[in-house]
Amino acid sequence: MNDNLISAKGLIEFNESDDIVSDLKNIIDLSQKQAYQAINTALVYRNWLIGYRIAEEELKGEDRAEYGITLIRKLSKELTNEYGKGYTKTNLYSFYSFYKMYPNIFHSLSGKSAPLLSWTHYRTLIQVKDDKARNWYEKEAIEQTWSVRTLQRNISSQYYYRLLKSQVKEPVIEEMKQLTGNSKYDKLEFIKNPVIAEFLSLSTDTSFTETQLESSIISNLQKFLMELGKGYAFVARQQHIHTEKQDYFIDLVFYNYYLKCFVLIDLKTEKVTHQDVGQMDMYVRMYDELKRTEGDNPTIGIILCSETDEDIARYSVLKGNEQLFASKYKLYLPTDEELRAEIEAQKTIFKLQHDE
Repeated sequence: MNDNLISAKGLIEFNESDDIVSDLKNIIDLSQKQAYQAINTALVYRNWLIGYRIAEEELKGEDRAEYGITLIRKLSKELTNEYGKGYTKTNLYSFYSFYKMYPNIFHSLSGKSAPLLSWTHYRTLIQVKDDKARNWYEKEAIEQTWSVRTLQRNISSQYYYRLLKSQVKEPVIEEMKQLTGNSKYDKLEFIKNPVIAEFLSLSTDTSFTETQLESSIISNLQKFLMELGKGYAFVARQQHIHTEKQDYFIDLVFYNYYLKCFVLIDLKTEKVTHQDVGQMDMYVRMYDELKRTEGDNPTIGIILCSETDEDIARYSVLKGNEQLFASKYKLYLPTDEELRAEIEAQKTIFKLQHDE
């Protein structure tokens, strides 16, 4: 075996072996990891510097709190006009909060220090106002290589405080590991991440956020609804919605000009759960708050399931609109039978293509 170490300053290093396939996989994995680390460090540093500069400017105002709000509002408008999305008031305030909570994060970094977490990790951590709890979550996220989803779940479930109160900690730790066991590291996560895409001025590639089966069904559902002849106008596919805690993607968004309302569609490859219904209700509420204008009817959400016949469709409307939904909306929405037939047809076509 040839154990030659090939390296160049600032570039990747790997040990050459007699297995070329293994070597090439190693080179690709190391390159992707290094690219992610470089992009992430630049992103985190940019956000920290923006937060630092906003904090410094805030000190100039007599009423600092009010001046800070006005400043962020003005900066958001100007930066969005210049650089596009990514500089909302919420994001700028997150950068400001990040600097205030981590004023020395870059001053103390050295070759021996712990690696930086991703910006999405830090965006999650700044939700924790207790310094001791936040520092503990940060330390655990680094040492245990927690995904953002695992970190968010542990914060939301008060994992730190439950451990403190537990005399026997092992069951609490084991339960956490079981509940977060499916949050695996994805090699292409940094490409999928809309924050990274915005930072690099790239458009989000929806092909990275869907499986092949989902993509096939969604593409044909889009055509199917447009061909129904019931007033559907296409608005967006894989529409990105960002909250303080998470990024979401709505599979399909239409506007129906007969109903005068938005229609949101989400496809699930497994049986529909109560969490899926709750998530769609959130989408509906956000659309009614942010997109609905005077004269529009309440937004409709449709959750589709490709696994079982029983859960082929669930319809979601805001509470209080059930009668309107039953008497009017169903005239222009596809029936369960139509949706089932279309999904089953696409699953069959996909299977045949895959077999070939």
